[in-house]
Amino acid sequence: MKFKLGDTEETIDGEIVKSLGNNEFVVRIKGKEHNLRIMTMTHEKVEFMLGSIYHVAKYVENTTAKITLVVDGVKITFNKRPDLDQIVYKNSGVESAVDSQVYLKSQIPGRVVSINVSVGDKVNKGDVVCILESMKMQVSIKSHKDGVVKSLKIKQGASVAKNDVLAEIE
Repeated sequence: MKFKLGDTEETIDGEIVKSLGNNEFVVRIKGKEHNLRIMTMTHEKVEFMLGSIYHVAKYVENTTAKITLVVDGVKITFNKRPDLDQIVYKNSGVESAVDSQVYLKSQIPGRVVSINVSVGDKVNKGDVVCILESMKMQVSIKSHKDGVVKSLKIKQGASVAKNDVLAEIE
């Protein structure tokens, strides 16, 4: 299993070597084996011991292919199915999985100040789709790819949370 630390491009290999039972495992991270004991697990967090050090991991996002956690303040994304992108997009005619992502998501919480596109509009990567106000600052939310606006999931004056879908662009 590969995982990525924070906003870096560094990818690290890790794997579960064996289960010892009773929520205890031997894991290999960067070629070195460690004992892992899961203490508690809920829908919002996991408390565990890695070696003799206590850690808390809070869930940020969980999809079919990836899970993002914040472990002791560090954002970590685990690629649960490393070959899924290649399998799904192999014959799609798209250059990469990133190009085929349909949903434009908000990277910040805020209030929709203006919407600069309509359903059916053609947009280019980098075009301003809407403007959000967050902490008394206005932030332009730009299209993540070239395409056509299939639908808008926002209204002017509405509040959005981080990772809310703002628009579908195909």
